[in-house]
Amino acid sequence: MRIFSPLYARVMQWSRHPHASWYLAGLSFAESSFFPIPPDVMLAPMSMARPSRAFYLATITTLASALGGVAGYLIGMLAFDAVEPLLHQWGYFDRYMLARDWFAEWGFWAVLLAGFSPIPYKVFTITAGVVGMVFLPFILASVVGRGARFYLVSALMAWGGESMEKRLQKWVDLLGWLTVILVVAIVIMVKL
Repeated sequence: MRIFSPLYARVMQWSRHPHASWYLAGLSFAESSFFPIPPDVMLAPMSMARPSRAFYLATITTLASALGGVAGYLIGMLAFDAVEPLLHQWGYFDRYMLARDWFAEWGFWAVLLAGFSPIPYKVFTITAGVVGMVFLPFILASVVGRGARFYLVSALMAWGGESMEKRLQKWVDLLGWLTVILVVAIVIMVKL
């Protein structure tokens, strides 16, 4: 069943839209403070579609993500009581507690590593505000960690360019179904 191919084609079409950079910036900002979808889902195809703009796109993503991190920091600092029930509802509370433990042990390095890791970054930005992490090191760690991740994604996609786009187009359905199977297997293992 070919359901991923049309989605892939649509994402590639969106990645070439004249306002795609603005959408990428908005998604990057939102993901660092409250939104669940990482900006990589837009950054990767945009960098692949326009390899000459890959580092420009990584810069936009990094700066918008760092600004979103500031919003997350302020949420944690000023409104955690209102946000805590949402962390429970969305299944992020365990990650929040892990982030608190990391802050207690590693501080600056926790933010830097979280910026690069697949752990939802918003958990760390909110936690930084809750624990009152010093602001300047928080910003520095955000820019370095997020920048390393986004420049790596952009560079890999730009390097692959048009030939990678064609290969992905050929294999996207198989990769999509393998991902679904992997996610289901992980969920089953976690539940057992």
